[in-house]
Parts: sequence; C-alpha cells; structure tokens
Amino acid sequence: MNCWLLLPFMLGIPLLWPCIVAAENSKTEVRHPAGSHLRIRRGWMWNQFFVPEEMNKTRHHIGQLRSDLDNGNNSFQYKLLGLGAGSIFVIDERTGDIYAEQKLDREERSLYTLRAQVIDTNTGRAVEPESEFVIRVSDINDNEPKFLDEPYEAIVPEMSPEGTLVIQVTASDADDPSSGNNARLVYSLLQGQPYFSIEPTTGKIRISSKMDRELQDEYWVIIQAKDMIGLPGALSGTTSVLVKLSDVNDNKPIFKDSLYRLTVSESAPVGTSIGKIMAYDSDIGENAEMDYSIEDDSRTFDVITNNETQEGIIILKKKVNFEDQNHYRIRAKVKNPQVDEQLRAYHTEASTTVIKIQVEDVDEPPAFLLPYYIFEIFEECPHGSSVGTVSATDPDQRKSPIGYSIARSEVFSVDDNGTIFTTNRLDRETSAWYNLSVTATEKYNIAQISSVPVYVQVLNVNDHAPEFSEYYETYVCENAVSGQVIQTVSAVDRDESIEHHHFYFNLSVEENNSSFTIIDNQDNTAVILTNRTGFSLQEEPVFYVSILIADNGIPSLTSTNTLTIHVCDCGDAGSTQTCSHKDFMLSMGFRAEVITAILICIMIIFGFIFLNLGLKQRRKQTLFPEKSEDFRENIFRYDDEGGGEADTEAFDIAQLRGSAPMRGRKPRRAARAEMRSLYRQSLQAGPDSAVFRRFILEKLEEADTDPCAPPFDSLQTYAFEGTGSLAGSLSSLDSAVSDHDENYDYLNQLGPRFKRLACMFGSAVQSKN
Repeated sequence: MNCWLLLPFMLGIPLLWPCIVAAENSKTEVRHPAGSHLRIRRGWMWNQFFVPEEMNKTRHHIGQLRSDLDNGNNSFQYKLLGLGAGSIFVIDERTGDIYAEQKLDREERSLYTLRAQVIDTNTGRAVEPESEFVIRVSDINDNEPKFLDEPYEAIVPEMSPEGTLVIQVTASDADDPSSGNNARLVYSLLQGQPYFSIEPTTGKIRISSKMDRELQDEYWVIIQAKDMIGLPGALSGTTSVLVKLSDVNDNKPIFKDSLYRLTVSESAPVGTSIGKIMAYDSDIGENAEMDYSIEDDSRTFDVITNNETQEGIIILKKKVNFEDQNHYRIRAKVKNPQVDEQLRAYHTEASTTVIKIQVEDVDEPPAFLLPYYIFEIFEECPHGSSVGTVSATDPDQRKSPIGYSIARSEVFSVDDNGTIFTTNRLDRETSAWYNLSVTATEKYNIAQISSVPVYVQVLNVNDHAPEFSEYYETYVCENAVSGQVIQTVSAVDRDESIEHHHFYFNLSVEENNSSFTIIDNQDNTAVILTNRTGFSLQEEPVFYVSILIADNGIPSLTSTNTLTIHVCDCGDAGSTQTCSHKDFMLSMGFRAEVITAILICIMIIFGFIFLNLGLKQRRKQTLFPEKSEDFRENIFRYDDEGGGEADTEAFDIAQLRGSAPMRGRKPRRAARAEMRSLYRQSLQAGPDSAVFRRFILEKLEEADTDPCAPPFDSLQTYAFEGTGSLAGSLSSLDSAVSDHDENYDYLNQLGPRFKRLACMFGSAVQSKN
C-alpha cells in the first residue's frame, strides 16, 4: 500500500512527502527528503508535522492523513486521539485533513504526540491499527530578553583601575536557542559612559575610568540586552545597575585652622583639658580616624585623641608657673593611624598647626622650699628649744610676707620666721616621732594658705634604768638544797641603744649574807640560786631579794628590783608547781565570788527599776480614768473694732438713741421702765448697793428668759461709774430713756475730747426735730 502525507512548509509552500507502506512480508521502499523523520509500522508509516507558533489564522491547516486503501467512496472515517485532540487539533473525518484550532505558543509547549486511526464505516472496524505521530511547534522571535536578578547593585572601591570587574548581568530569552538567532543576546550600555563599559556577549560590567568617592559616591548604569545578535527586528530589554563606591584612605586629614590660641591658669592641675583642635578628613569610617601628636615633644603639654568626635584635646602634662613662663608655642600634627601601603603616596606629609598657649596669672598660695621637713631633737631638752626652721615664699610678683602656724599641737610652736620651738618636755619613750603640719599664710591675702608636713624625731637619752621584763612569782621548797636554781630573770630598757642592750645583774649590798645568790648569764638573763639548805614556811614564809640591774648606756643607769620568793611545802614530790596551783585556785575562787556578787547587784538594780516603772504606769491609769473621753473647748473670738472718732459712717447714732435697738416685745415694757428707773438710781448708789445688785439680777433674768438670746455663754460686764462726775453718765443704756427734747449743749463745754460726740448727738436731735 502506498500513502501520501501532504505537509505545508512553514513558509507557506506545500511540500509533498511520499510515504510508502508495504504489506506484511512485502518489501518496503521508503522515499523521504533529507532530514525528515520516518517511523515504519506494520501497514502505516507516519511522519512528523511542523507548525509555526503564534499563527494569526483562527483555523490553520497542518497537513493530511490519508490511507492508500481509501478509494474515495467516503467509506473510511479518520479519527484523532491524544492530548490536544478535539480541542487544539481537529481532523476532517472524511478527508483526513488536520487543523489547529488555537494559536500555538512554543514557549508553553513545543511538541504534541497524537494517535491516528482509520475505521471502515461499513463494518465499523479499524482498517489499520492506530499509530502515533508528532506535531512540533516551530519557534519565532516573539519574546524579548528579560533580566532575572533585578534589581542590581554593586560596590567597588573608589579609584579602582581600569578593567576592574564591577558586576555581571545576565538576561534570558524564552525563544528556542536552536532556532536561528532568536535567543542569541548581545549587551550594550545605554548610560554610564565614560566610567563603565560592558562586554557584549558576557554582560560583564567593568570600570573604564577612575572615580573619586569624594566627588560622587553613586552611579546609575543602564544596560540593554538584544536578541538576534542585535540585527534589525530584534527585541530588547533593559535593566539598571546601582554602583556604589566604597571609601579608600586616599585623603589625609587637614587642620581647619593654621593657628589656635588657648589659655591656661597657672593653678590648673596636671591633666587639665586646655582646649580642642580639629582636623577634617574627606574619607569616612575607619579611613577618617585621626591620631594627634605634639611635633616638638613638649614636656609641658600633650594631646590625646577623642575617638568619638575625632578631636584633639590639649591637656596639661606639667604644672605651669606664670612667673617662670607666661606663654608657650607648640606645634601639633595629625595623621591617619592606618594607611595601606599602596595609598601611602597620599599621606607623604602630615598636616600641622600652631598652638599658642597663654598662661593666666592667679594669686597663688605660699610655696615651701621643700616638699617635707625632717628634724631631730634630743629628749629632755628644755622648754623653748629650737627644733628647726621651715621656709615658704609668695610665688607671685608682689611677694607678700608669710605667717606660720602649727595646728593641733601642744608640744611645738612656730614663730613668724618659720622656726619651730618646743613648748613641753619631750620623752622619746612616750613618742619617738611627731608628725606636724605647718601652715603658711599670706598676710596680704589670708585666704592663700598652704601646708607642709614636718616630721620630728626625738633622739634617745639614757634616762630610763633597766627593770624586770615581767612580774615573777618565785617559790622555793622547804627542803631545797644549796645551789638549787629557783628562778631565771631578764630585764628590759625603754631607752633606745645605739648598740644592742646589755644588762648586768648583781645582788645589792644588803644581800651579801642573803639566803639566795645570783649568777649573771651574760645574755641579759640571770639565775637565782639558793645559798643554803632548808627553809621554814612557819618561820619565814616570804623572802624579798634586792637585785641590781645596770645597762650599757652612757652614762650607765642602775635600778634596784625586788624579787619576792615564797617558801612552799612541796611535799614528797619536791616541786613548786603545787604551790603555784594552789595560789591559782585561790585567786580563781576569789574571782568567782566577786563576779557572783556583781551579778546579784545588777539583778537587784534592774528589779528596782522595773518595779518603779510598773508603779508609775498604774498611777497614770488611776489618775486619768476619763482619758478616753473627748474633751473639746470652743473659743469664739470677735475682733470687730470701731473706727474711732473720725468714723461717722460705721453706725447711726440715731439708731443708738432710738428705740429700734430695744426689744419690741409689748409684755416687757413695764419691766424695761422699771429697769431704767433702777439704773438711774444706781448712778447715785455705790457698787455694793442693793439697787445695783437688783439691776444685775434683772439683767441676768432677762438674758435667761429671752428666746432670742445667743445659744452660747456670754460675758457682760457692767461697770459702776461712780458719783460726782461732771459729765454724768455716758452709758448708752440711759440714752434710750431720754426725752426727745433733751438738750446736749453741755457736751460742748466738756472740752475738745467731746467735740465729736457733741456734733453727733446735736445732729441726731436736729434730725428728729
């Protein structure tokens, strides 16, 4: 059997490929164009179809399948099976023509594998077994290059040489790289000249010119990628690259000012900050760190670097004195502490500046010639002996006189010349050294003072005789034999010896016939021995032996020391330890009794104290049983004060004279009339009169029965004016009983003190008339 596949070429020219199918066991001859693919199956031979992508036609004819058994009577039916059959690809069941119903995108799918089958419509059976064929989507240049790693950012050191690699950019093209030049890209630079260049095929960006970060620290470079190796019709894509320049130490620090003027007080202590100097470095970070130094190696001033602010701080290295030198001129320099070897050409000469420092004069305290004084004086010197002389001067130009004093010393004093004298006897054994503080004060300015330590050593004089080094308790047994050692003694001397102390021991002259003798060991010790055999505790229980001890001082001093020796009944053991033990127990028993008595006395005293406290507490509770009650005292004070004679507006005198102030209750008119009568009678009576007492009682009854009276206690004082007054009664109580036609002209005759009152009453009467 023979079949033919009609396949249109992608340029639109149909190409007829022969396909010869032979029956089984028959010879098959295949003819095909060069490069085409044939698959031989039993009864069928299928080729592959090529379809260009992105065809604009709605329905695109791909090719035709036709069996050589088809005689054109429309009895065969062609079917298409597989992925995309019926949706993307359809087949004409009668003719076998294959069509593409949709646009094909090679970038989404470049190959489709389908199956074809021929069925006899009369029998419904397949004419031939189904067979596979391939539809390949051929590529067209429909995708522009794209940069995958955007955004791009690169950092390169400033002043980098030409050819230094900055970064490599890469674009990709979705087109088929095996189909012509659709995916072959070339790179070009749209922005970034003349500092950058790019390799067309690799996309590597390199430096083409040196750049200075201090002038510009960032650059934007725009890169373009084109496919089809840049030929006409090529598609392109662009990207941006931010290139940052990192700093290198290519700038040395430079002082802002070539001259600095500073001042320092001569009283400033060492380490005082005098001022600051500042240099500027165009670099940043570690490359801008600075190191300041004094160029001429000054002994008076120094400079330290503030690592935070990069300032140079001038400090005082040595105290200055205005009188010695009042101004200084130094030179400081600055440099970077760390410079790479290849950049040392930029730092050949350090920047320097001149610093002029003026010393300010201050009123300084007196200055002693020495920082401290050491004097020596022998003990036992007489009162007023000279110890030594201290000297201080005023360092200022005016040279003020100096006064001296010693604080808190009862042994020494000092005069205005600085000479120290003794005021008491000195004893080396009491105090061998004296630490004094002598104060110098300027007489022109007593606020300026200074002190100096003075050490006085008291030299030894042999004025103390040697003595026993301790108290000895010596015992001798009754049965002791002659020549028995009973005690070893030693001596001490409070004096200081130029050489080592050496003591000599002897018995006194009175002890020549003594029962004891002494032997000097020549090592500052001596032994006491018995000089006879046998002692009696009842006849002589205690012996007192006088021992002479002499020293080697100049002159030598001798002292007599008494050694007490107790006779002891040593018993059979013949040891004096039993005697010393008995004495110890006796003393301990006595001490225990004393301590017990003291404790009993203390307990009695504390008991007496607690008893007194308890009695006092009970007395307080019985004296004040009502202490828990609440006592309160209400004090009402009224400080209303009149304005005096000049105050005519404080009250209306007519109101005082009228009946308005009187209580207007009708039932009490008769009582008032009687009260006025009593009052008039009281003016002619004395304070002890019955009429006066009755008047008081009536007023009290009136206050008690008056419902309008204040609800609190009130004190009312009624003074008896007496009789015989030329002015008569001035009480306001009688003013209300006067008749309206009473004449007050007599007030004008009482003198200037009643002038205001005469005017007031006269005006009141005239107003009522």
